[in-house]
Amino acid sequence: MRIWRTLAEIPGAQRSVVTIGNFDGMHNGHKKVVSTCVERARRRGVDAVAITFDPHPLQVHKPEAGVQLISPLRDRLDAMAAAGLDAVLVAHYDVNLYSLEPDEFVQEYVVDRMGAVEVVVGEDFRFGRANAGTIDTLRELGRGLGYDVVMVTDIEAPEGRRWSSSWVRSLLAEGDVAGAARVLGHLHRIRGTVEHGFKRGRALGFPTANLASGIEGVVPGDGVYAGWLVRNVPGTLSAEFLPAAISVGTNPQFGATERTVEAHVLGRSDLNLYGERIAVTFVSRIRPMLAFSSLEELLAQMDDDLRQTASVLGIGPAGRVDPDSVTAL
Repeated sequence: MRIWRTLAEIPGAQRSVVTIGNFDGMHNGHKKVVSTCVERARRRGVDAVAITFDPHPLQVHKPEAGVQLISPLRDRLDAMAAAGLDAVLVAHYDVNLYSLEPDEFVQEYVVDRMGAVEVVVGEDFRFGRANAGTIDTLRELGRGLGYDVVMVTDIEAPEGRRWSSSWVRSLLAEGDVAGAARVLGHLHRIRGTVEHGFKRGRALGFPTANLASGIEGVVPGDGVYAGWLVRNVPGTLSAEFLPAAISVGTNPQFGATERTVEAHVLGRSDLNLYGERIAVTFVSRIRPMLAFSSLEELLAQMDDDLRQTASVLGIGPAGRVDPDSVTAL
């Protein structure tokens, strides 16, 4: 999939079916819109192309809201490539873009550069200065500019709720990563660089890879989760998926105040991941974050966490490692 960062990078003879949106998280609703774009492009014998935005418009217009992307741009683009798109324009969202009137945006981005023969959007689509453009606006402009408009109706979950990024964020805040995965259509993951922590876990037989600052993606609510630590295999395009028990929170047992993500790879004491960029993928919540009355009670619970994590992930029984065997400094 080709990725364009500016209009100037787009070939002048481009002809395409275009879809437009933020596509944050690439949930099931987004996938339906994108798959419709791809299907109609194949039927017409032209490219299937998306226009998406970075940063997210809410981060620009309402920075005080602290909106965080469900997943990093890299993961969004990977999901869009997997959906079959031929190219994506990552349009830099700034005053030069959001000040365009609806007709200016369509003329410059959709027609002149993309060569749109068709535009595919969801039914809540808005565009242009102050979101003044609607689907009716898009259709009216299309009649004069030579493209058709296809509206994909809101896709509803079995309980009748519309698939949406806000629903995903709500589920993640509750720690319901399995529910979020159902809405997304894939497991939720975050990315970050492994940092040095207090090294309490290694002394207890639970060495962890710690993420604290610079995490990309929405961190689920506090608790203990079963999931995977994913690292790139150096010198290859391959990834290594390591079964992990993941702790999210401030670690109330030790009176900590900084919220971190700590991933313990089951059965491994030989990993040195400091400074490495990794992904952490969440499968299921094991329990809430708790404080215990004694270290022994904490250790007993952590032993149970490992057993439950291994069961959820479908691997053999796991237990604590020998603290003296931990090789990372």
